[in-house]
Amino acid sequence: MVSHAVVNVLDAVPDPGDAPPVRWGILGAGRIAGSFADEVRAFTQGHVAAVGSRDEHRARDFAQRHAPSATVHGSYEALVADPDVDVVYVATPHSHHREHGLLAVAAGKPVLMEKAFTRNEAEAREVLDAARAAGAFVMEAVLTRHLPHVAAIRALIAQGEIGEVRSVTASYGSNAAYDPASRLFAPELAGGALLDIGIYPLAFATDLLGMPDDVTAVGLQAPTGVDAQSTVVLRYGDRATATLSSSVLAQSATSLVVAGTGGRIEVVDRFMVPTTFSVVWADGARREYDGYATGAKQYEAAEVARCLAAGLTESPRMTWQDTLDLMRVMDLARAQLGVVYPGE
Repeated sequence: MVSHAVVNVLDAVPDPGDAPPVRWGILGAGRIAGSFADEVRAFTQGHVAAVGSRDEHRARDFAQRHAPSATVHGSYEALVADPDVDVVYVATPHSHHREHGLLAVAAGKPVLMEKAFTRNEAEAREVLDAARAAGAFVMEAVLTRHLPHVAAIRALIAQGEIGEVRSVTASYGSNAAYDPASRLFAPELAGGALLDIGIYPLAFATDLLGMPDDVTAVGLQAPTGVDAQSTVVLRYGDRATATLSSSVLAQSATSLVVAGTGGRIEVVDRFMVPTTFSVVWADGARREYDGYATGAKQYEAAEVARCLAAGLTESPRMTWQDTLDLMRVMDLARAQLGVVYPGE
């Protein structure tokens, strides 16, 4: 009989403020890197020691806004060589992740690589093989793997609160202004909805259900040939399915439903940041769980700090195999969507 257990969502993961201090080097001076630097400084004991960009003026402006005490480097090579940097956060476009991950590993630096890890599985294997040979820590920055509400949802499912999971449905969509030169739409920057935001629904489904038996994808292309909208269906034998949608054409709810034989878990909006969720049981009972917290990226930064302190080369919550599996699913989906990046 289901107990309708209560969990304290914010206690489901360690407090990021308790993680050991590390000195971060930020490789790439864009918007996502800025939010990462802000949340590291606000919610962890970490320190943004340096920022690097190919445009030194851009790096200097980034430092002034997000890390006033950081050393400014006018090249990525100088950043990864900085002796005051303990770990490098790579936040350049997907198209350059392989190059910059290899650069940091060759310099002997641990790496947190922004999602998607690379353009494809082959590139991911190249980076991870180099890290294995060097004994270097590498982790893909899949935010949802480290958030309190996700840990609480996993715990409730493990306790049998909704029975056996049969279905995961998730979506993430935004209406982006079309610019063929932007990172969302340019093939040379590995653009498209799937690698940029579609990875969140995919990562959540594979976190709960693992690697699927079959991948089916349908969607729409942008004029540049990248995916603008898609629905990816994962099948897990006769056990479960996942229906996962992403779009840069429509402003959808970033919602999530995990349905089981005894009930369901619902996240109404923004499942990819710390948020609230509901459990609705088959007997009609409902319970709300409050997992809201300011910020988000501090949780993955804290995971890196804990792993480095423990001498690990990969995170148990986002393993290298998890990254390879996620890249393989996206490769299969992109093949069906007809999206090929230059040089692939």
